[in-house]
Amino acid sequence: MKNISLVIGDTCDLTQQIIEENKMIIVEYIVDWAEKDEVNGKNIYEKMRKSKTFPKTSQPSPWVFKNIFEQELKKDNEIFCITLSSKLSGGYNSALQAKSMFPEDSDQQKIFVFDSFATSGAEGLLCLRAAELIREGNSLKDIKDKLNEDFSKIYLIGMVEDPKWLEAGGRLNHTLASLIRQMLKINFRPVIGLKDGEVKAIALKTQARNIPEAIFKYFDKKTNKIRSSGKKIKVAISHTDNIEDVNILRSLLNKTLGVEIVFENFINNVIGCHVGPGSLILSWSEI
Repeated sequence: MKNISLVIGDTCDLTQQIIEENKMIIVEYIVDWAEKDEVNGKNIYEKMRKSKTFPKTSQPSPWVFKNIFEQELKKDNEIFCITLSSKLSGGYNSALQAKSMFPEDSDQQKIFVFDSFATSGAEGLLCLRAAELIREGNSLKDIKDKLNEDFSKIYLIGMVEDPKWLEAGGRLNHTLASLIRQMLKINFRPVIGLKDGEVKAIALKTQARNIPEAIFKYFDKKTNKIRSSGKKIKVAISHTDNIEDVNILRSLLNKTLGVEIVFENFINNVIGCHVGPGSLILSWSEI
């Protein structure tokens, strides 16, 4: 049986420890921000709070993927590559282009590129599922088929502190961003989630001044039935430099039966640059 290398993007919010334990190979996405080395701050989100300019992001080139694929093929490994949703980035197309650079009748057969239709913690949970399937000895086709069944059971919800970052990145038009700002003043807050591979507003929460509590109540309602049946829910917490909110959300989840926190981490820079500082995302899996 061939060894399978798992190639993933750094858009999945997995911790470095998890990546190393599962021998995952990371493809880095690009953050283009001239001020990133000039503004003081421990991380990019602290820097963003102090800056008047906005970072831009882009996908890795096909050549980045090709170089990684080439190294793994030299080890006589097959490759399962999971990318950020194609609705959010061109990374999936870059990976497909890289695959096409190899001989069609040999090396191309050893590479499979999987569109996660997800990001952040949801993408991370999907990558962990793929690592589990690899350890179980599944073939490339079996992994693809099982992930196609599983990704509909992986969810993401979140809230942003300020819609200006989504507006600056072209994810919200000015009219909608202004409307959201007015709604925030009266404690109405949109819930963002994954829908058809895109991050969109999926609900509206009232009395949502406390972001972690509002997210938890939404999660609790959505998962109550499956948890009551005895099934364990795996969750991931992602944030953009708002540890206090993470602590509150973690405490609420730890008191909830049937919930296992798999990892906590910063939201990846590619998505984080669009949702902005103070954002909080909860992802979960019913698998």
